[in-house]
Amino acid sequence: MSRAWVALLLGFLLPADVGTGQQSPALTYQIVDTGVGDFYSDVAIIAKPKIGEAFYGQDAHYNINPPSYTDNKNGTVTDNVTGLMWQKTMADKMTFKDAREYVKKVKLGGHRDWRIPSIKELYSLILFTGRVRGQKAFEFFIDSRYFDQPLGDTDNGEREIDAQTWSATQYVGRTMRSDTTVFGVNFVDGRIKGYPKFRPRNDGPNKMYFRFVRGNVKFGLNQFVDNKDGSVSDLATGLMWQKADSGKGMDWENALAYAENLDLAGHKDWRLPNAKELHSIVDYSRAPRVTDSAAIDPIFQISEILDPQGLRQYPYFWTSTTHLDGRNPYSSAVYIAFGDAQGKMRGRLMDVHGAGAQRSDPKAGEKADYPQYFGPQGDVRYVYNFVRCVRTAK
Repeated sequence: MSRAWVALLLGFLLPADVGTGQQSPALTYQIVDTGVGDFYSDVAIIAKPKIGEAFYGQDAHYNINPPSYTDNKNGTVTDNVTGLMWQKTMADKMTFKDAREYVKKVKLGGHRDWRIPSIKELYSLILFTGRVRGQKAFEFFIDSRYFDQPLGDTDNGEREIDAQTWSATQYVGRTMRSDTTVFGVNFVDGRIKGYPKFRPRNDGPNKMYFRFVRGNVKFGLNQFVDNKDGSVSDLATGLMWQKADSGKGMDWENALAYAENLDLAGHKDWRLPNAKELHSIVDYSRAPRVTDSAAIDPIFQISEILDPQGLRQYPYFWTSTTHLDGRNPYSSAVYIAFGDAQGKMRGRLMDVHGAGAQRSDPKAGEKADYPQYFGPQGDVRYVYNFVRCVRTAK
C-alpha cells in the first residue's frame, strides 16, 4: 500500500507546495517556521545564495508555515498554525510540584482546561530571530509582540538569561551526577536544556517559569510510516525523512551541500531540516543510559560514534538554522543531541543537559582541533556533526 493511500485512509492529507505556508488542516502536528529571513555564511550575514552556491539550502531558503498569532485580548494568545492557545503572561517562578497544582486552578480566557506544555509544544513557540551574547540578551527567541517574556532578576544575583521556562517533559535519564531533570526552553538564549528539579547544593526544589497551554492534544505525537525505500514519512507533520543518517560528520557548509545533493527514494528535493523540524522527531521516552538507544524512534537508523573518552555515543545532528550567539553571532548553527548532551565539569565528562537537548556548535573549524569544551557546563563541541535530511511531501 502506498504512503499516500495510507495517509488518506488515516485522514491525514499531505501538505501543499513548499514555500506556500499552507498545509492541510488534517495534519495534527504542524511545525511553525523558525522566522529566520536572513542568510549567513559561517562568519557573516550574506546575500541570498543561489542554487549550487555555497551555503545554499539554509533555513531562510525554505519558509513553510510562517508564525501567525492572534492576541485574544483576554490574557491568551492563539497560535494560528498549531491551533494551540497559550497564556500570554506567566506567573512568578515556581517549583515543578507547585506548577502542577497551580495549573489545575487556572481560569483564563473563559477556559479551565489548561496544562503544562510538553517540550514539543513549548518549543513550537521558539523563533530564531532572537540574539544573545553569553549572559546578555539582545532579542528574545519568542515573539514579544504577543508574549510577555521576563529576564532573569539581576538585582537578586541572577543572569539575564536565567529566565528558563519548564515543560511537563521530565528526562527519563539523569543529568550531571544523577540529578532528576526537567526539560525546558530558554527563550532568552535560544536553547533546550534539561534543568535539575532540585538544587544540587541543598536538595531544595528548583523554580522556573511556566507558560500554560490548552487545545490540540495531538500536537507532538508522530505518525511514522516506513516507506521501505530508505525514507520514513511522518503523517502527523507531512514531512518525509531520510531513514539512515549521513554516516559521517561534516561542517555546516558541507552539511547543507550534502542535503541539497541527496537523491533518495525517487526524490531530489531533500534539504537540511531547520531546528524545529529536526526537533519534531526526538523521542523523549528514550535515552542512552536508560533504553540503551538514542532519543529517536527505532524506525530510524542512527550511527554510533566514540565520545572523547572512547565510549559509545550518538552523534549531534546539524540543522539549517543559525543561532545568533557570541562575539560573532553568525558563526554558530543549531544542533540537536540525540545522545547524551555532554559536557566536562571538574574533569569529568557527563550528560549535562539530557538527550534531546538543543544547543549550537561553531559552523566550521579544523577537524583535528575538535572536540573542544565550552561554557560553564563544559559543553562538548564536535563541529563535525551528522545529517538526517528531510523533505516536504507533496
